[in-house]
Amino acid sequence: MKRVLNSKWILAVLLVIVSGATGYAQSLKDFFNDKGQSITYLGIDYYLNRLINDPGGNTTDIKNRLYAAMNEVVINEMPKNYDVAGAFNRGGTVNTDIAAVSARNEKVDSKNIASSNDADFSRLSEADIAAEIKALDIKSKDGIGLVFVMEGMKKEEKKSYGSVWVVLVDMKSKKVLLAERMEQEAAGFGFRNFWVSIIKKSLVEIEKKKYKAWRSKYGS
Repeated sequence: MKRVLNSKWILAVLLVIVSGATGYAQSLKDFFNDKGQSITYLGIDYYLNRLINDPGGNTTDIKNRLYAAMNEVVINEMPKNYDVAGAFNRGGTVNTDIAAVSARNEKVDSKNIASSNDADFSRLSEADIAAEIKALDIKSKDGIGLVFVMEGMKKEEKKSYGSVWVVLVDMKSKKVLLAERMEQEAAGFGFRNFWVSIIKKSLVEIEKKKYKAWRSKYGS
């Protein structure tokens, strides 16, 4: 009798696990197949970001003012310059809520921002991204959220580059549905405009190339 009960218990647990995994996959599939399904833009997460080879960077100002300024410019210039709806083929307007990411960015230690190690530009893994998403206070929200997790901003003499992870997340469970790393060349005047251009260019690349590939991969 005990063996039968144990078998039933194990079967029940397996069914829960399988059904949960199917639910996550189905959510992503539905998202790419139904452009009427909304998306919530959650902002740019700078908690893991490193500013590489820029000894003149004021890390205190970056943490206290510029990270927030870069998040604000995306919101203020959406959708003209930062077209999340267009990039992700959403039929309606995009919801925005950067409170959780802003709170996370406030916890950045300014001493950890600057780096002289080129390897920091590509040091993060999908596991690191999943752990960072877990740290965001988004459990009270429903649906799919979009987060840009900034990895590195590398200053070079002729051209400078940013590396960023594009993350789609089931907000209620904090389950990462999609995490893809992208690199873009930075451009613009002033620290804020120069580095936030990475997000603008990433959205353009998503609209022109990535979304179609993602839909083919996850929507079928």
